[in-house]
Amino acid sequence: MRVLIDIGHPAHVHLLKNIYFKLVKNNHFVLVTVKDIPAAKELLDLYQIKYIEIGSKNDSIIQKGLSQIKYNWKIFKIVTKNKIEIGIGSSITLAHISKITSMKSIILDDDDDEVEPLFVKYAHPFADVVISPDVLKGLRKKKDTIYYAGYHELSYLHPNNFKPDPDVLKEVGIDNNTRFVIMRFNVFKAHHDVGIKGLDLSQKLELIKILEPFGRIFITTEREIEPELRKYQLKISPEKTHSLLSYASLFLGDSQTMTSEAAVLGIPSVRCNSFAGRIAYLGEEEHKYGLTFGFLPENFDKVLLKVKELISNEKLRSDWELKKNSLLNDKIDVSDFLVWFVENYPKSKEIMKENPDYQFNFK
Repeated sequence: MRVLIDIGHPAHVHLLKNIYFKLVKNNHFVLVTVKDIPAAKELLDLYQIKYIEIGSKNDSIIQKGLSQIKYNWKIFKIVTKNKIEIGIGSSITLAHISKITSMKSIILDDDDDEVEPLFVKYAHPFADVVISPDVLKGLRKKKDTIYYAGYHELSYLHPNNFKPDPDVLKEVGIDNNTRFVIMRFNVFKAHHDVGIKGLDLSQKLELIKILEPFGRIFITTEREIEPELRKYQLKISPEKTHSLLSYASLFLGDSQTMTSEAAVLGIPSVRCNSFAGRIAYLGEEEHKYGLTFGFLPENFDKVLLKVKELISNEKLRSDWELKKNSLLNDKIDVSDFLVWFVENYPKSKEIMKENPDYQFNFK
């Protein structure tokens, strides 16, 4: 089988890397394309995944639209030249190109329709199949969506595929008995981030004041960090971040993805941004499994109370280990499921329509 994986965000590298390696191991021809995103290209280089660059990203909506035309043209040429049969990714481009070539598009989407209206409008109708976490059942406009018991993060952090490297602790100057907090701050530049707020500098500093007596603090951010926070900046190779997160006492920030990563690793997490209460998979992790907590920026006082409550819990790690195991017991190994789905498409789509429980073969 001839497969194309399209990367549009650093998180997509994590989401798709195990699928890439498993498909290659199974002797499939796999190409990877990526936009000119330094963090994404750095991760691909670190994982020794070869890629074709298809152009730069832009922040403005108008420029995004113009760039999309360029992405489509470049992917069209790659697909036709290499006789690609299946394209997989969280990619508008793959959906579009599947309508004018013989390639079939498998689009991975874990966000609610109302949170990403442009993706829903310009990707979903063109996709051969959209695959989403089952917490979104009944919330999708696309009626033939295939649902699975899991989250994107369980494609790369499921225990079948992820074993933390304890050497990362030594690299940041701590040992296994050191309590520490990881904080992550976004810049909210995606098309669906217009009007979205996270934590401002004064709030970040207020949280640090509470957390410093509790343990070490490490901050990771998408772009330039504020001068007041530079002494806390995490300086490790990005592919090691998940290993460090798995040993943390607490995660705190305004990042959706890293909040969910903490949850599936059994690390207590507190998130504060304008998306709180609007993301189904995070809502499930919060309300069904009790692994994470989300708050709107105007309720920052509740963030402070929740953080104080968590760091005063002497059984925090053991309590969250039980919650994590409860979640994993309900979920599947998402990467194994997706590899099966790609290798057996389109029959796999029909199997999942007729017998959705087939997915539980991939535990």
